[in-house]
Amino acid sequence: MAVAETQLYSKVLNKVKKRSSCAVLESLLSMGFPAHTANKALAATGHKTVEEASKWLHSHCNDPSLDDPIPQEYALYLCPSGPLHDRLQEFWKESKNQCARNRAHEIFPHITLCDFFTCEDQKVEFLHEALKKVGDRFLNWFPPVISLSLHSSVSYLGFFINDAHANVIKEFAVAFATEASILADCHIKPCTKQLHLTLAHKFYPHHQKTLEQLAKSINPGQNCLWTAALYSRDMRFVNYQILRALFQYKPQNIDELMLNAGDLIYVDRSQQFDVSDGWVIGTSHRTGCRGFLPENYTEKANESDTWVKHR
Repeated sequence: MAVAETQLYSKVLNKVKKRSSCAVLESLLSMGFPAHTANKALAATGHKTVEEASKWLHSHCNDPSLDDPIPQEYALYLCPSGPLHDRLQEFWKESKNQCARNRAHEIFPHITLCDFFTCEDQKVEFLHEALKKVGDRFLNWFPPVISLSLHSSVSYLGFFINDAHANVIKEFAVAFATEASILADCHIKPCTKQLHLTLAHKFYPHHQKTLEQLAKSINPGQNCLWTAALYSRDMRFVNYQILRALFQYKPQNIDELMLNAGDLIYVDRSQQFDVSDGWVIGTSHRTGCRGFLPENYTEKANESDTWVKHR
C-alpha cells in the first residue's frame, strides 16, 4: 500500500509541477514578453518563479544578445549536503589560506554525473522531467551511504567512489542521459570513468603534503544527503575570468559599465591589450551589457558563482 501511495503521490506531484511550469510561462507571455525571451529568462534563472524571470528580463532590457538563439549549457552533479558538505567547505577555505587558490576552488564540492551539454531553452522542462522520472526509478537502489577513499597525485587530490556504489551512480547517470536525450532532443554524455569528488587540482607540487594533511582531517563517512541537481551556465563565457564588484560604480563615459556591489563580471583576459592601466572591459552577468570598468572596484570570484541551480 505504501508503494502504491508513493507512486500516486509522485504522479500527482508531477502534474502539479507541469501545471506550475506552464503557468510561469503563461504569466510571462501575459506581461507582453515574446515567447523566445520568456523561455530564455526561465532557462537563465532555473525555471523557478515568475518574479525571478521577469526581474531577469527587465535587467537585460539593454542586453544586445537578448534575442540571440544561444542556449545555456547544463551539467548534472551529485552534491553533498549536511555535515560532510560543511567539512568540505572548511577544507576549501583552509586549503586556500595555506596553499593559495587552485582549480578546485572554482566549483563547489560535487561528483560529475553528466558533463556540460546544450539544450534549447523551450525544451529545458524536459530535462527536469527526465531527472524526476529517473530519480523516482532509482530511489530504492541508490546507496544510502557512498563509500569514499582518498587519492593523491602530483596535481590531484580527491575522493574516489567505491566501485560497487559507483556502478549504481553511473547507471543513474546513463538512465538520465538516455531519458533526457529522448525527451529534450539533445546529446548528453554520462560520465563512465572513475567517479570522484575533487578536493584540489592543479596545485603547486610543494603544497601536496599540506593538502594531504588537511584532507586527512575529513571524515568521508560523515552524515550526508546526496542530491542530484542540474546546473546551467552561459556557454559564451566559458573560460572567462569572473570578477565580483565590491563597490557601486556610476559610469562617467558612455562606454563604461554600471556596477552595483555584488555584480559578477565576465572578463576575457585576451581582449585587454588596448585597455588603459587599471581598467578592464567585461560583460555584466546581471544585465548582459558590456563596457569598461575600474578593476580596483572588483575582486576575483569563482567560475561557478555565475551558474544557476535548477529547481
